[in-house]
Amino acid sequence: MIKVDIEKKLKAYGGQQVLKITHDFPSATVTKIYGPSGAGKTTFLKIIAGLIAPENGKIIVDDTTWLDTVSNISSTPQNRRVGFVFQNYALFPNMTVRQHLEYSTDDAQWITRLLAIGKLETFADHKPEYLSGGQQQRLAILRALSIKPKLLLMDEPFSALDPDMRAELINELKSIWEEMGMTVLIVSHDQRELDGIADGELYIESLQRHKG
Repeated sequence: MIKVDIEKKLKAYGGQQVLKITHDFPSATVTKIYGPSGAGKTTFLKIIAGLIAPENGKIIVDDTTWLDTVSNISSTPQNRRVGFVFQNYALFPNMTVRQHLEYSTDDAQWITRLLAIGKLETFADHKPEYLSGGQQQRLAILRALSIKPKLLLMDEPFSALDPDMRAELINELKSIWEEMGMTVLIVSHDQRELDGIADGELYIESLQRHKG
């Protein structure tokens, strides 16, 4: 179980609006996160990953406290070991596809399996600049999976994929999530693409005005 109760002022609005979320995510489930543009969906994922600090809040994963602003507890992103698929991919330009995966794991069989899932076997020695947008997006997903995270955060992970590739990849990912008991949070602009795989949902509404 992931228990989240956070409050974060958003700089984009001069600190005058606040992202406030209280939600429990059951373990080994898939949750789709949606809402209007600018509502703070990406910020929410980054807070969970430890990449952004909220002004107030608490995050508890199973029996471990990742964040408690009252007690001054904040685990580093490295200690949280969260898989994160960034919306802009955040790939390393000087590293090949295979090196992106080897950076996080030395399990050769797992790397081979990931390359097959992403259909990137023949591109294993290519750097990102030689990949299409869809291939780069698939690599970003594979890299996030390479550490075999218990918690996987995905920010618009299928936007660059054509419908057939998206459907095939989602089916492959669903098998891995179930096999490894992953808890998955997915931000998506297209709710239909997650039909049939999401166990729950979180709607992030328009930002609340900060008073004081």
